[in-house]
Amino acid sequence: MRLNLISKLALATGLVLLCTMALFAYLNLQSLKGLLLQEAISEADRITETIIRTTHNQMLRDDRPLFYKTIEEIGNQQGVERIRLINKTGRIIFSTDDSETGTVLGKHSEVCGICHGGSQLLLTASSKNRSRRFYGKSGAEFLGITNAIYNEEGCYTASCHFHPENFKVLGVLDVVVPLDRMHSLLDAYRGRMLLLTLLLITLTSLSLTYFTQKLVNRPVRELLEHTQMLARGELDGLVHSFAQDELGELADSFNTMTVNLKKAREELEGWGRDLELIVQQRTQEITRMQAQLIRSEKLASLGELVAGIAHEINNPLTGILVFASLIQSNPKLDPVLKNDIETVLRETKRCAGIVKGLLEFARCAPPQKSPCSLNEISDAALELVRHQILFQDVTIARNYSGRVPSLLIDPNQIEQVLVNMLVNAGHALRGEGMVMVVTGVDPLQGQAFVKISDNGCGIPEANLGRIFDPFFTTKSNKGTGLGLSVSYGIVQEHGGHIEVQSQKGAGTTFTIFLPIPEADEPTLAPAPPATAQLPAEPTTV
Repeated sequence: MRLNLISKLALATGLVLLCTMALFAYLNLQSLKGLLLQEAISEADRITETIIRTTHNQMLRDDRPLFYKTIEEIGNQQGVERIRLINKTGRIIFSTDDSETGTVLGKHSEVCGICHGGSQLLLTASSKNRSRRFYGKSGAEFLGITNAIYNEEGCYTASCHFHPENFKVLGVLDVVVPLDRMHSLLDAYRGRMLLLTLLLITLTSLSLTYFTQKLVNRPVRELLEHTQMLARGELDGLVHSFAQDELGELADSFNTMTVNLKKAREELEGWGRDLELIVQQRTQEITRMQAQLIRSEKLASLGELVAGIAHEINNPLTGILVFASLIQSNPKLDPVLKNDIETVLRETKRCAGIVKGLLEFARCAPPQKSPCSLNEISDAALELVRHQILFQDVTIARNYSGRVPSLLIDPNQIEQVLVNMLVNAGHALRGEGMVMVVTGVDPLQGQAFVKISDNGCGIPEANLGRIFDPFFTTKSNKGTGLGLSVSYGIVQEHGGHIEVQSQKGAGTTFTIFLPIPEADEPTLAPAPPATAQLPAEPTTV
């Protein structure tokens, strides 16, 4: 089981406090024990001083019964275990414990060793050095203190005493007191210290837990949750503001990092969308270029084949046409055969037209370019077709832009392209409708354009990709299917291209784009193509 941060801090703090308080309690107990022991020594020493001073006159009078009775009364007081009087030879001459009276103590005993334990006899010693601690038979601890009875002037001058003046110490008074009170105080103090230690540890742990939870654990948990959100890719959330400290700075850094990551992801997504759009555009361009290359290769290969076939067919076809004409003009011709000969002539001329178209398709003569006006070429193409019966009930409208510069093109070939487009529009109108011719400049492509629109039957979507293929036609018994192929080749030779938009039943728009000479490119402002209505010329033929 994994411990959280607050539990670890609480345990660590509790252990540190426990060790600190235990050391403090131990040192405090030792200090208190020393003070109590010193107090017990001082109290026992005062008892010996009191006995010596109280019995001084009795000893001067050598009133031993009264002296012993006084000692016995003092020994019967509470807090005194035993009092005994030892003479200078080590004999116990009196003791409150009758069993000890008359016994002799050696120099190395606990009582005598205080003065006789060293190499020299000590006449005086501090109360601490005169004290001793020992345990009785019952296991209780006692404190014994000895006090010397000195041979004062009043003693050796008294008439009742027989001690000479050179005796310095007449005897020793030994008092033994129990230390049970000291141990009781120490036990009580130890209990209070234990309770105080536990209370302090509890209060300190609770306080640290509370403040750690509020100041550390909660901010860290929020930062952890925010980090997990970032790992899941959720960049909308922000960390709440903390106090002005290191965690607050860390939260601000997290928020700044989140905002930067979100901004970077949005930029990457934008780049991805742009890249996808660019890839689609480039794919469309490549597809269109591939289609153009395939069509160009197809046209080139087909052109070589058609040129050979056309030359081979043209010679016998010319012979057929000449001899059929001679037969028709011969007066000896049976009138019954005259209609048949006319059919032969008509079909032969039709074949000759097809061969001529094949030769034009195969020839693809290089354009003879010269500076020309696209608007004037459009007018010339319109002039050629407007009087044809195909446009008898057709309205022709023009919308020319005055911003179209002179183009370096072959006027005859471009006029041929426009005528082909107009004738196709006339066929699509099926006798009535409207044709719109628009010229202008496309600022995005940087090319001039001429747009031919009709509101005819339109081209089926399935045929849009094939309309520039050679011999493809939807006209029954009309056309060779070479007009758009030839037009496509001419425009391509000029460095342009053709775009087609058509909707079945709504009409078709052919847009021919032609490059603008470099010298004229700076004049192309990115303004929209002019839509000012030039004098439209509706023509009903």
